[in-house]
Amino acid sequence: MNVGGPSGIVDRGVLRFLTCGSVDDGKSSLIGRMLLDLDLVAEDQLRALKSDSLRSGTTGDELDPALLLDGLEAEQDQGITIDVAYRYFQTPRRAFIVADTPGHEQYTRNMATGASYSDVAVLLIDARKGILTQTCRHARIAAQFGIRHAILAVNKCDLVDFSAEVFNAIERDFRAFAGALGFKTINAVPISARYGDNVVAHSARTPWYRGLPLVELLESIDLDDDRSAAAPRFLVQWIARKADFRGLAGLVTHGSFSRGDVVQVAGANRATRIEGFVDKAEDQERARAGEARMLVLADELDVGRGDVLCSPQSPLDVADQFAGHMLWFDAHAMIPGRSYLVKLGARTVPTTITALKHIVDVNTGAHLVGRQLEMNELGFCNFSLSAPLPIEPFANSRDHGSFIVIDRLSNNTVAAGTVEFPLRRAANLHLQTLQVDKAARAAIKGHGAAALWLTGLSGAGKSTVASLVDAKLNALGCHTYVMDGDNIRHGLNRDLGFTEADRVENVRRVAEVARLFVDAGLIVIASLISPYRLERLSARERFRQGEFIEIFVDAPLDVCRQRDPKGLYAKAAAGQIKNFTGVDGPYEAPVDPELRLDTVASDPEALADQVIGMLRQRGVIR
Repeated sequence: MNVGGPSGIVDRGVLRFLTCGSVDDGKSSLIGRMLLDLDLVAEDQLRALKSDSLRSGTTGDELDPALLLDGLEAEQDQGITIDVAYRYFQTPRRAFIVADTPGHEQYTRNMATGASYSDVAVLLIDARKGILTQTCRHARIAAQFGIRHAILAVNKCDLVDFSAEVFNAIERDFRAFAGALGFKTINAVPISARYGDNVVAHSARTPWYRGLPLVELLESIDLDDDRSAAAPRFLVQWIARKADFRGLAGLVTHGSFSRGDVVQVAGANRATRIEGFVDKAEDQERARAGEARMLVLADELDVGRGDVLCSPQSPLDVADQFAGHMLWFDAHAMIPGRSYLVKLGARTVPTTITALKHIVDVNTGAHLVGRQLEMNELGFCNFSLSAPLPIEPFANSRDHGSFIVIDRLSNNTVAAGTVEFPLRRAANLHLQTLQVDKAARAAIKGHGAAALWLTGLSGAGKSTVASLVDAKLNALGCHTYVMDGDNIRHGLNRDLGFTEADRVENVRRVAEVARLFVDAGLIVIASLISPYRLERLSARERFRQGEFIEIFVDAPLDVCRQRDPKGLYAKAAAGQIKNFTGVDGPYEAPVDPELRLDTVASDPEALADQVIGMLRQRGVIR
């Protein structure tokens, strides 16, 4: 890659590195010192830096190099980095893109973002403090997200009199910790970011240090980018159509493609040829790894955004289940069984985290048992996707082996992770075609099949309405079954409590059984609090369009407390019941239910008649 720049620059490619470590270890100061000592700061910036250093710096009358990076006012006010600051610079030997990442634990997600785009991790350590928990966390995250070169920058050596013993002890401790993380190279440098010792040039104050200064070390690192030699992969990002033209725009993630090459869509067996490339690239005959190109196929294939073209000789598998490591970002814990979105490559599909196999201890790497993943915890999980995706282990491909997890309601990114391996179990399972299907089973009953999902607070009247609806349908000759929340907890869900994780699993099991009842041609009436919108949405998605009918049995909380037919509100208020919905547990009311029943304005009989009338309108019953 030709990075341009001044005459004589060595063609070594752009090196992307990040600075990380615990808060106030000097990450921003280090990058600022690099820029200053490499004479890469313009005169007007230098004047502003001198003024800012006097006004808000932390180094007295001296220049505060950190202010070159901490541009956000909030960062300067707090004296910390709260976002990722990117900076491009180059030396006569190499070009660099550096990510200055935050040190506070609550901004671990920003550090993970920087790591996912970097080749080298520069981990700063305060010489006075040694290895800290955040140092270990950042080193483990860097390794997990594919960084193979680590540089330990032991900073503030001036505050320990440039002691070789202190430096050697820290290096020894770090190598003992990081030895199992899979770094290809680990180097350690004693520095003072404030004064520039061993940053750009050797320091006379560390005559015992025989290694390279930090910048020279960065210049010397060889990146083994083997994407060009890997099996060819083309990630489709957009379909261009115009009259009789159809082009596939995307990215060559690995290998290369030439005009006339035979290709196929990952997961499909039909092959075709590349007819040509139709973009402004100089090379119209070949597309190489890292290039964004548009190609035209000789035949019409079923190709869409997110599909991957590959060679029939080196096919890429698709899978709807995989195992992988995941770093959880969100303050709200990850709960197995809950539905999220996963973005892998160019496609986003619903996913369920079916199992948290273990939590990784950031200090020791030990596997810990846990039921959910808290903020900034790293876990190993199984994922089940709603549709098969092209997947490769992250060790083979960053592009097809990394993903993010998105909350379905807030649309916030709540996690990032790497694929360890696809799970092949689904490939051995096939849906058995039966002679008698759902329609046939419903036809002999003389009515349609549906799932009535009654949700609402305890005491709202769900069980009363469900029982009346069941009786009225039975009188009409309909085949029904009521799944009452309390009754289900005496059998199928007897092992579940009332934590958020247990409630998620409670709804999942009820939804699965209700789906089987509907498949049998019945009208199933599920009556349970089901307090979370996301779980009700997940339940709905298990059914065909129109089969799931959400009914909000609505009553104000004060009314439910006054009714308190089972005495549960009184027990919860006295602290005898924990996680009780409406007291110390949330209830998320439906936003757009198929039917809302006001149990204050109408009596149960009238409400049950509303349900029967709706079923007639929808054609479920006559």
